[in-house]
Amino acid sequence: MTATPRSARAGILLLAIFFAAAVPRAWAEPAETANDVARFLAGLEPAAGSPLAPLTRDPAWQHHARSLNSAWSRLEQDRLSRIRAWSAEHLTEQQPAVLYMFGGPDFLYVDAFFPDRSTYVLSGLEPIGEIPAITPALRRSLAPALAGLRSSVGSALNFSFFITQEMKSSLRANRLNGVLPVLYLFLARSGKTIHEVTLIGIDMEGAVVPAGTRDAAPGVKIVFSGREGRKQTLYYFQTDLSDHGLGRSGFLRFCERLGISDAFIKSASYLLHSDSFARLRGFLLQRTAALVQDDSGIPVRYLSANEWRLRPFGRYLGPISVFPGRYQKGLSEVYRRSNPPRLDFGVGYRWRPHESNLLLALRSAREGVAQETSGRR
Repeated sequence: MTATPRSARAGILLLAIFFAAAVPRAWAEPAETANDVARFLAGLEPAAGSPLAPLTRDPAWQHHARSLNSAWSRLEQDRLSRIRAWSAEHLTEQQPAVLYMFGGPDFLYVDAFFPDRSTYVLSGLEPIGEIPAITPALRRSLAPALAGLRSSVGSALNFSFFITQEMKSSLRANRLNGVLPVLYLFLARSGKTIHEVTLIGIDMEGAVVPAGTRDAAPGVKIVFSGREGRKQTLYYFQTDLSDHGLGRSGFLRFCERLGISDAFIKSASYLLHSDSFARLRGFLLQRTAALVQDDSGIPVRYLSANEWRLRPFGRYLGPISVFPGRYQKGLSEVYRRSNPPRLDFGVGYRWRPHESNLLLALRSAREGVAQETSGRR
């Protein structure tokens, strides 16, 4: 039977009503992506058509964007561009993975020192938090939430390190809690595109397991790409790195599966000077090809001249007053003998330019070590 025009229009209307009810909302409208959220939190415009785009007209977001733009311009000029130039000159041999112990959510500096690596592993005691979303509750308190986020990253932008107690307080008090909002902000501001964010855990054998698995150390896996589009992976694990904590965790087994790595240590409270962190110190000495650290990292007395080539940079002025008793005579002697090149950027606790120290330790005999690839992913 041939439908009349009126009945055809009625049928089409009924079908439209049916499909509007049946099709999930996420299919019917654009949904905010992790990358949209990261850009929004970083004070950068989300993708055209994103449901977050209208929120960029909010005065609170515009103030947030202006503040971060100003801070980032200074940071890029004074530190990040200079760190990348230093890295391009001195870190010419690269391992696929980089371990940043005690780094917390500080992707910003490990990316500047070690760009374009396949895998980054960050660790700290800071909680991961929930996967960030711009919820109705957050929209109603956007100004204080964004101000809290700026407070969380303020010391890292200004001084090159997180002040632990300040970060702990701001991460818990803010609606944007945990390290994930900070990681999102740093990834977006570093020019990365986030593709996938998954809450995970690692069991006692170092295997990745679903989040919430009993006795698993909590973590997050973020798959992202840089300007060249190559997929890279960032892991962050909330874990105790002391000997006691590592005895109850599969964290080092997870790191071991990555093969021989490079390592970065900065502003680490001199914990690796302590016997309570001997296990981690030994792991890094055995499983690292190149180590970049300030004086809060592994003491030079553990870096045997038979195994390591030491290249100091900058000036060694000793620890700041907060860490008395951590002066290293051996490191002072390394600097005295070497007449090291200056650093034109600040890093670590002595964050002012021309006061910072940086040590590049390269393993001397790497023939057997560098060829080990089993277990890499």
